[in-house]
Amino acid sequence: MTFLTYLISGLALGSVYAIIALGYTMVYGIAKMLNFAHGDIIMAGGYVAFYAFSRFGLPGGLCIILSILFSTILGVVIERLAYKPLRQASSLSVLITAIGVSYFLENAAQLMFGSDTKIFPTILTDGSLKLFDGQLTISYLTIITIVTCIVIMAGLTSFINKTKIGKAMRACAEDKGAAQLMGININTTISITFAIGSGLAAIAAILLCSTYPSLSPTLGSMPGIKAFTAAVFGGIGSIPGALLGGLLLGIIENLTKAYISTQLSDAIVFTVLIVVLLIKPTGLLGKKENVKV
Repeated sequence: MTFLTYLISGLALGSVYAIIALGYTMVYGIAKMLNFAHGDIIMAGGYVAFYAFSRFGLPGGLCIILSILFSTILGVVIERLAYKPLRQASSLSVLITAIGVSYFLENAAQLMFGSDTKIFPTILTDGSLKLFDGQLTISYLTIITIVTCIVIMAGLTSFINKTKIGKAMRACAEDKGAAQLMGININTTISITFAIGSGLAAIAAILLCSTYPSLSPTLGSMPGIKAFTAAVFGGIGSIPGALLGGLLLGIIENLTKAYISTQLSDAIVFTVLIVVLLIKPTGLLGKKENVKV
């Protein structure tokens, strides 16, 4: 039962990584850029929920909605101000800009909220479910996290495959020039992609802060890096790959902490990534692309 407990906890952690990784993989798949400010949008969403609940005493559900709305708007503003002017620029210019935006958000948060760590309140339900005569205990938060990830993945897959906007996203991912000739607004499509990814980042922030109740300006740094690792692991640009990569990463990290070493868990996770990329450079579910130069 101990192994099963660690496995379920790993699935919950991996679910959070998968939700964050969706933001990375969608933006890369459509805009062909790496949004390294994505982790800081997680931090911003966490602070909005924290102050809405602690200072203004708003209901938990409303706090979550406000967090999602703020993160969505922030993601669109960042895309419009920082990335849209660089649409035709080199990948290196966009990468440097993304890193700059990340540092700007972290330092702005530090100036506004302070650098001290704050204890995140219990916005989501507390308690646990006991199975097998109490031998296996699963917290309700763990169940909510896993179910939320599954619902988001199913909803996002359906949205991309069945809606007009989703088809526009797939067209842009295949060929922006051809999509534009067919009447698709590239800028609007990319903005919607950023909006969806940023909204998902806020949901991940609530789940992450509820599981590990601490909040600081650097909240999104390590989860953001690991989620990016999960996206690359599963095959960046692939939505199922983001799910698979996130879940595997969470399980590997949790089992490593339990059976090998807490201090070596990150090193082992990144070692697994390196091995996978050496064997399959496109990631587990990534597809090889032929690019004309």
